[in-house]
Amino acid sequence: MQSELMKLENVSLAYHTLAGETVAIQNLNLSVLDGEFLAIVGPSGCGKTTVLSLIMGLMRPTSGSVRFSGKDLRLGYMLQRDHLLDHRTVEKNVLLGLEVQHRLTEQSKARAFELLDTYGLGDFRTYKPQQLSGGMRQKVALIRTLALEPDLLLLDEPFSALDYQTRLNLCDEVCRIIRSEGKSAVLVTHDISEAISTADRVAVFSARPATLKTVIEIGFPKDMPPLERRSQAAFHDYFDRIWKELQP
Repeated sequence: MQSELMKLENVSLAYHTLAGETVAIQNLNLSVLDGEFLAIVGPSGCGKTTVLSLIMGLMRPTSGSVRFSGKDLRLGYMLQRDHLLDHRTVEKNVLLGLEVQHRLTEQSKARAFELLDTYGLGDFRTYKPQQLSGGMRQKVALIRTLALEPDLLLLDEPFSALDYQTRLNLCDEVCRIIRSEGKSAVLVTHDISEAISTADRVAVFSARPATLKTVIEIGFPKDMPPLERRSQAAFHDYFDRIWKELQP
């Protein structure tokens, strides 16, 4: 049985402005299991990305708590944009997080370069970001995150800025990388198909204030690639279930 890696317990978040109080999240209970891929879907503006900020510690809940299985649990955050620095080469961009955290050693450097080689970017180490395709740039951003050896990856719509074909192919590859590295992940997405094709479980949020409507177990084998999942008969049944949950 998988253990809990992270848990949100009765989490609420309210914004206070001169106009009054806006409740963004209300009594949210949600866990991430060790080794699982969890996807979060919900209406636009419901607070999905806010949940990632709470997990990262960038925001604090108004009430409730965010609990981790260990004090030294490392988090990695992959955003919608790759945020690569144009004046740095691919290899120097991959090492940036290690530099910022003062964790750049010969060992961590070798590990970062090993990741580049393993996932098909070894020949592009001396390239600048502007010489890469959008999909390759996002792969560099993922490897930069993985170089930090996170226990839990937070993915905030990392494929949304790409064209559809690139998005499908990159989603397939990123999922394979995360699975092969044995990482746990939380993916925020507006795309129901993307959620079903990647996740072990899909958490469905309500409109603001965000509450957890349901969590749907996805029964595909963990090692089944996203593109293959999309061709399964059960895929459409999962889509219909989630679609109905998202309706007001």
